[in-house]
Amino acid sequence: MAQKPSIPKGTRDFSPAEVAKRNYIFSTIKTNFEKFGFQPIETPSFENSETLMGKYGEEGDRLIFKILNSGDYLAKADATLLENRDSLKLTSHISEKALRYDLTVPFARYVVQHQNEIEFPFKRYQIQPVWRADRPQKGRFREFYQCDADVVGSNSLWQEVELVQLYDSVFSQLGLGGVTIKINNRKILSGIAEVIGASDKLIDFTVALDKLDKIGEDSVKKEMLEKGISETAIEKVQTLFNFTGTINEKIEKLAQLLANSEEGMKGVNELQFICDNVSTLGLQTAFLDLDVTLARGLNYYTGAIFEVAAPKGVAMGSIGGGGRYDDLTGIFGLKNMSGVGISFGLDRIALVMEEVGLFPEAVLATSKALFLNFGDKEALYAMKAIGKLRQKGIKVELYPDKSKIDKQFKHADRRGIPFAVIVGESEIELEEFGFKNLATGEQQKVDFETLVALLK
Repeated sequence: MAQKPSIPKGTRDFSPAEVAKRNYIFSTIKTNFEKFGFQPIETPSFENSETLMGKYGEEGDRLIFKILNSGDYLAKADATLLENRDSLKLTSHISEKALRYDLTVPFARYVVQHQNEIEFPFKRYQIQPVWRADRPQKGRFREFYQCDADVVGSNSLWQEVELVQLYDSVFSQLGLGGVTIKINNRKILSGIAEVIGASDKLIDFTVALDKLDKIGEDSVKKEMLEKGISETAIEKVQTLFNFTGTINEKIEKLAQLLANSEEGMKGVNELQFICDNVSTLGLQTAFLDLDVTLARGLNYYTGAIFEVAAPKGVAMGSIGGGGRYDDLTGIFGLKNMSGVGISFGLDRIALVMEEVGLFPEAVLATSKALFLNFGDKEALYAMKAIGKLRQKGIKVELYPDKSKIDKQFKHADRRGIPFAVIVGESEIELEEFGFKNLATGEQQKVDFETLVALLK
């Protein structure tokens, strides 16, 4: 007996209804990207390993899917590494390519490769899948889509202001009101590390701090101690573990804490500019909040960092995130090229919208009407009408087989098709169509123009 087929953990199949809902989100995001002046690009699903490795920190590197070299990939491997089963060192000998982990690093590579063809500042958007060897759980997958918008070649903080507005515009149009756009600045985190005398532990400090809402204060402090950050240093930033108040009150507290840090005060001033202007311009339905524990454990952020939380009452991780990266292209040889970008987590957004019931009924990708099949003569008459309807942009189809009419009606019902069009000999003679509303059972005879009007 053949083994039942399956798919890898952390991946999913999508039904027609699910694809229609996802396409609705894609379309909304794409429309807003273009409304804000972003242009589309695409990059390969896999990159050279050297392009990706070392760009996401130690944790990120472990989650990159490596692709084995073609052919006998062990033939050229170092015999000693093979004998010692040293998989970490062996990987570079047997794998030269990897699936992309995100869209930002491939974008940086794209900018460097095509710098002579690009007009800067360059505003690009990219909607493609990425892969991470993470432990699958609700809202976390090994294959998922990212929807990114980035601006590269500008230091202006107005870009950050616009990106906050872009988040607000997309989520408002999707009907997902009440999301919280959290903002922080890596310069502030650097300043905090400097003030407590732990600048050499910046990455360890920020990675641990980023977990505050997930594992709690005690566990974060324990992780910091394990990473070599002293108890005295941790005590100096105790206020960060219970950081409350309005945005302006939080900024004032940070200004006092970082008064002796030049780098930290740069971050405070940048935050003040962004938050003041967003407040003046206003948001439709989203909330902006300063979250000093927000660190986003990616090494390449250098300025503002963002993370979007689902509306209160919805148990879900972040549904978007991003930030500024002043030196990302420098790792590929292009210096002094600042960039800032945000990402929408399509899969999590879809789960949230499903849970809250926000998808419009019209989203379903189904035909408006099913023409019933009474035989070849009737089918030909129907197909002529179907062709004209399709030219007008109306989704209709013919049941392909001459089956029992009851079976054809049931097919329409199971597909969620709202109307049936009946064509028999009398309809052909009178050049009419029988039109039935499958929800109410109401039936009438109409001419072609009336049929068009009813289906539109």
